[in-house]
Amino acid sequence: MAKRTGGKYQAIIEAAVRVIAQQGYHNAQVSKIAKEAGVADGTIYVYFENKDDVLISVFNEKMGQFIAAINQQMQSLPSVKEKLHCLISMHFGNMAKNKDYAVVTQIELRQSNPVVQEGIGQVLKKYFDLIDNLIEEGKREGLFSAEMDNRLARKMIFGTLDQVVTAWIMKGAKYDLTSNVDPVFELLLFGLTGKNIDG
Repeated sequence: MAKRTGGKYQAIIEAAVRVIAQQGYHNAQVSKIAKEAGVADGTIYVYFENKDDVLISVFNEKMGQFIAAINQQMQSLPSVKEKLHCLISMHFGNMAKNKDYAVVTQIELRQSNPVVQEGIGQVLKKYFDLIDNLIEEGKREGLFSAEMDNRLARKMIFGTLDQVVTAWIMKGAKYDLTSNVDPVFELLLFGLTGKNIDG
């Protein structure tokens, strides 16, 4: 199998996002993805084992890039409050700028088989670890209670972001997703600390 780099590989990844978003995963034939990418059908199999592998790679590639970007951005911020705001802003911004990718992550991945679910688990865990680290830092900073259940707090943060994006997709992405950044930040901050933004 060819190394997963280069123009053709990236073209297939981007084409897969568009085709899966528009036609649904089950109707997204490899031949359609190849045509959209401007490559021969057989070229898909130079880089991917099968269609499941394409979907796993789409998520891992895009999510991996996002996690790297958010880690870099958060490192430069001095407080947990600012890092939480950054997390929310970048999560919504990442989805808002690519509706097709949002459809793939929020709708199509949820309907995929156990092989795909297992394949995306490792990268998804890295995102959960990032949130866990933020919660731990908040405890050390004294912003969050030391008794807070980290797992529950992480589910609250990720679950809120995830549901807001899903609702946006289900409504046809007809409004500005990023307009939710500040309201969600204030809601989560109050839920995690019992204090408002100025507290």
